[in-house]
Amino acid sequence: MAFGIGAYVLWGLFPLYWPLLKPAGAMEILAHRIMWSLVAVAAVLAATRNWTWIRSLGARQGGLLALAATVITINWGVYIYAVNSGHTIEAALGYFINPLISVLFGVIVFRERLRAWQWAAVGLGVAAVLVLTADYGRLPWIALVLAFSFGTYGLLKKFANMPSAESLAVETAVMFVPALVFAVVLQARGDAAFGHHGAGQAILMAGAGIVTAIPLLLFNGAAIRLPLSAIGMLQYLAPVLQFLIGLLVQHEEMPASRWAGFLLVWIALAILTWDGLRAGRRARREARAAAIRREAAPEAV
Repeated sequence: MAFGIGAYVLWGLFPLYWPLLKPAGAMEILAHRIMWSLVAVAAVLAATRNWTWIRSLGARQGGLLALAATVITINWGVYIYAVNSGHTIEAALGYFINPLISVLFGVIVFRERLRAWQWAAVGLGVAAVLVLTADYGRLPWIALVLAFSFGTYGLLKKFANMPSAESLAVETAVMFVPALVFAVVLQARGDAAFGHHGAGQAILMAGAGIVTAIPLLLFNGAAIRLPLSAIGMLQYLAPVLQFLIGLLVQHEEMPASRWAGFLLVWIALAILTWDGLRAGRRARREARAAAIRREAAPEAV
C-alpha cells in the first residue's frame, strides 16, 4: 500500500516539477524526459542484472510497445504543455475521465456488456464533457487527449504483457533517437534552454528521467502485491492532487459552470467505483458458494 500511495502521490505532484524546467519549452522538456528516462531505467535494469527479457522480445510484442511509445509520447507532451501553460486543472480532468474511457474500451475492444450503473456513469461523463465544452467555449481537448492517449497506452501495454521497467526501456529506446535529434537541432539553432540557464536547471532537466522512473517502479511494486480494487481506489490520488495544485497553488480559474462539469465527473466516478466494488463482492460470494457446493458434493465413484 505504501508503494501504491507513493507512486500516485508522486504522479500527482508532477505539476510542481515541470514548471521548474522553464524557460525550456514543452517539446524540449519532453525530449529530455525521454532521453533521461532511458538512462534511468537502464541503470535500474543494470543494477538488477535484468537483461534476459531482451532475448524473448518478439516482433509482435516489440510492435505493440513501439505503438505504446508513440501514444505515451503524445500523452507526456500534452501534459507538460498543459501544466506549463496554466491548464493543470484541465489535465487533472483527463485523468478523472480516464476510468470512464477504460470502460468504453472494454465495450469496444473486448465486447464487454456494461451493467446499468456503468452506463449511468458513462452517460454522466458525456454530460460533463458537454457542460465543460460550454464552459471553455471549446472541447476540453487537453483532457480528452490525455484520457484517450493514456487509455490507449494501457490497452497496448495489456496486449504486450511486459513488466513496467522493461517496457519503459523499450518505449524510451524507440523514441530516443527522435528525441536526441530534436535536442541536437535545438542546440544547433541556439533555441535550447538546456545548458544555458545554470547548472540547477540542467540538473532538473536530467532529473526528469529519475522523476519518471521512481513512481513507475513504486507502482510496479504495488501492482504485484495489492488487489486490483485497491489499485483502482488509489488511482484517484493523482488527479485529486493535480486538481488541488491547479486550484490552490497555480490559482487557475474555476467558475461555477466548471465546478458543475467536474461535479458530474466525480459523481460518475463514485457510481463506477461503487458498482465495481459491489460486483466484486458478488463475484466473491458466488465463488465461495460454488466452492462450498463442490466440497459438499459426494465424490464420484
